[in-house]
Amino acid sequence: MVTKDIMTPLVALLKECSTGLDSNEMSPQKKKDQNKNSIENIANEAINVLWNICECSSRAVSIFNKEGCLEIVLKYLSRFSTNVDLAISVAYCLQTVTEDNPELLKSFSTPALHVLESAMLSPVSSMEYLLLKTLVAGTVWNLKDIIPSKSQAEIINAILKILSEVLEMDAGETVIQMKEAETQRIKTAAETEDTLQSANGDDLMEDEEMEEIPHRRKVRRKTFISDLLPPTDKELRETIALLTAQQTALEIIVNMCCSEDPTDDEWEELSSSDESDAFMENALSECGGQLLSPLCLSHEVHTALTHHLLPKKIFDKTAFPNSVAVDVCSRSPTWKPLIRKMNTIQCRALVCLQSLVSLLDVDHLGGPAALQTLAQHLSQLLFSQPDFAKHVDFLEAISSALRALLQTMASKNIPQCMTPDQLMTLCTAGVRSSNVGVRVNVVSILGITGSVLAKEDGTLDTLKTIGYCLLEVATKDPCLVVAGEALDALFDVFADGKEAERASVQIKLLSTLKEFQPVFKMKIRKEGRTKYSPDQLCVLDNVKMNLRRFVAYQETVEKRLTT
Repeated sequence: MVTKDIMTPLVALLKECSTGLDSNEMSPQKKKDQNKNSIENIANEAINVLWNICECSSRAVSIFNKEGCLEIVLKYLSRFSTNVDLAISVAYCLQTVTEDNPELLKSFSTPALHVLESAMLSPVSSMEYLLLKTLVAGTVWNLKDIIPSKSQAEIINAILKILSEVLEMDAGETVIQMKEAETQRIKTAAETEDTLQSANGDDLMEDEEMEEIPHRRKVRRKTFISDLLPPTDKELRETIALLTAQQTALEIIVNMCCSEDPTDDEWEELSSSDESDAFMENALSECGGQLLSPLCLSHEVHTALTHHLLPKKIFDKTAFPNSVAVDVCSRSPTWKPLIRKMNTIQCRALVCLQSLVSLLDVDHLGGPAALQTLAQHLSQLLFSQPDFAKHVDFLEAISSALRALLQTMASKNIPQCMTPDQLMTLCTAGVRSSNVGVRVNVVSILGITGSVLAKEDGTLDTLKTIGYCLLEVATKDPCLVVAGEALDALFDVFADGKEAERASVQIKLLSTLKEFQPVFKMKIRKEGRTKYSPDQLCVLDNVKMNLRRFVAYQETVEKRLTT
């Protein structure tokens, strides 16, 4: 569509709608509201097209920048108090076009930031407005590089306050309540319709008598209450808005956690003040002042995350969807798609949890006992589903969270909670998955757990089982990334410890790796440049070098144990 120049007529349409709304404000009252609604509906559809195109095409984003579309869409966003649907579409579009777009950031003036501020701090608390504020919060995070340094702490708190409010809501209970409200509304409308129909029936009987006198004949049309009320799915729309807001909130937190770590001299002292509602009060007029280099999460922002109780709220979202809510949705064709949305929220929460565990200090996560409780929770989630291997998105998300959690626990010498049987059940299913991410995660989990067990007594059999599994993956997995991860895990597990040394000899680790070494080199040379990115190739080259060193180390181990 971009190649065929869809952007030229699309931008022209957006400008025409913007002009139409301005002239409509000056028109006579007659037909004014009807014209306004028509123009805004067209603008809404056009913004949705623009958003989807910009999400798929960097060229479209470049045209957005050059054609001055920002001013147009911000004008639409400013109408959020009278047309939240249009504002939501604009917010989606803005969140897309402001991501990694430094050229556009230069176009944000003080009035433009005020528009975002007004929408973000709207006092309306309906679910659709929660979605709007969440999307605008995501846009503001994308604009962090142009915010004066003195205001960045307030902005972070404002963003996290909104996300916290969104995640605090119980989606399952909301689904149940809103579906009940819809059922009650439809029932009431039907009863009113029956009453009106009965009344009309009596009138029609009188009309039939009147028909005998031609000159007094009347014509009546049977009237139903549904004819008087427009069709509505307001409960469904509100519920979808909440679920989408929660999914978006979790994605924003992941993006915040994935920002690059700041250097010491990039930070000025940040406040963890909770005066979020005034986050731009004194700063928006100072955009010409000194700005910091790209904003990253600091210690103060870690504190803000815990201040808003986000780790706890994210933890709550990792649970399976409310079974009653799932049952309610499954019995209604229009509500059934919400089951998938609830499952998606769980997966996003698990990914978000992984980011928090990797980023925050153990104390910010509640201490060692809290991490052990979290590990038990994740294990229970995983093994309560006999067919967990079939749900690839869930398996990838939960294995990512487990990997990060077990790595943190191992680095802090916190006892692991997974039993050997649970570990092997996960890994046996995981290494067979068609998803590369799942296979990488479970191989890494084996390496983390094995390296801990290698330092303990009485773990020989478990180490042998782990070793056999990792060798199988390293030598037979078709993906070099997975094979490289398996080799790295082997290096970690069998690098040290008496039990590990005994296990390595018994599983013939040295001979297997020596035989595989030239095969691995050949695969990298043959497939590397065509199938893998430069970063992946760099990692694989390191694995190849470490494999040579590890083989040499294992030769000394085997010689010592056999003499």
